[in-house]
Amino acid sequence: MERIGVIFGGPSPEHDISILTGLQACLALRREGRDVQGIFWSKTGAFFLVDPELPPTSFVQGPPPKSTSLLLHSGEDGGFYSSGGSAFAKAKRINIDVVVNCCHGGPGEDGSLQGALDLARLRYTGPTVRGAALGMDKLAFEGAMRAQGVPTLRRVLLTTSLEDPGFEGPYIVKPRFGGSSIGIDVVGDLETATMRLSSNVHLRAGAVLEPYRPDLFDLQIAGRTWPTLSWSALERPLRSSSGTDILTYGEKYIAGEGMAAAPRELPALVDDALREAVLRHSTTVAAVLSVRGCFRIDFLASSDGEIYVNEINTIPGSLAHYLWIEPKVSLGKQLVGLIDEALDDATSIALTAGADGSVLRSAGSVAAKLA
Repeated sequence: MERIGVIFGGPSPEHDISILTGLQACLALRREGRDVQGIFWSKTGAFFLVDPELPPTSFVQGPPPKSTSLLLHSGEDGGFYSSGGSAFAKAKRINIDVVVNCCHGGPGEDGSLQGALDLARLRYTGPTVRGAALGMDKLAFEGAMRAQGVPTLRRVLLTTSLEDPGFEGPYIVKPRFGGSSIGIDVVGDLETATMRLSSNVHLRAGAVLEPYRPDLFDLQIAGRTWPTLSWSALERPLRSSSGTDILTYGEKYIAGEGMAAAPRELPALVDDALREAVLRHSTTVAAVLSVRGCFRIDFLASSDGEIYVNEINTIPGSLAHYLWIEPKVSLGKQLVGLIDEALDDATSIALTAGADGSVLRSAGSVAAKLA
């Protein structure tokens, strides 16, 4: 039986939610009788081997007691290695056949961790480097969708020199590379939006601007790619009665065990035309990103039939298992499918065709070329 490592945490604003998802995954896989090891990714970027049955409170202050420091090596003998406990101890490879990636946002979901695991020649669940990077970049994602004829709200790069976004306010300001709802602001005018660039820490890597449409409501659907592309029930998340402008991070996660405890209408009470539009556009999104594993696509819709793709979450909160109700799929069974896909379908295959040395043999002197 395969040996499974579940990675959770990470240097991301969604660090805490990732821990909850990872611990849920560890428990579900244990119940399936699988050999599971917990790999905690700290806020500082270090990896630790941890007891997969620890409670969430064990991670409030960082790595829990009795954690083993790990190093991730690349190459033919790549993988996770224990540091040995001292400078003189020999590092020992941790036997892992496949990694379940439970890291939301940041480098766990933007392609960084995926690239490192590819270099270490470790199989893993979830998106590839390419799919993760495109899914996390809100500006590039909107452009790709628009090019394929998928309806989206217009989205432009927000900079201090932007004079006319091409649409009127009010506006939503979003981190270009952020996940979830963290760092998102609703503002009334362009001047206020521009001021957010210097006051909002989540916008340091870039920001996008789009029109704010208070008449639109949220719709979400999850997909799985193994053994074939399939779709969950359609969900309508419900915003709080306090009249928040958007579906907030707190409404999604803080009230309970991740997205599974958030208020919702499931299945969503929408007409057949809107449901069919969601499925049609979701299929296009999946094709453009070459999605892999489980994912969630978020839409905005109106009561008169407007529909817009908002974003894709390539590693969604709670792995979106709560959306699979027709038929019901347990988290354990869902994870087993993700693992089977990871073992059967490599995310990266090194290709060196064409690198036959002919260019090097005819290159002559490098020093001469510099002269």
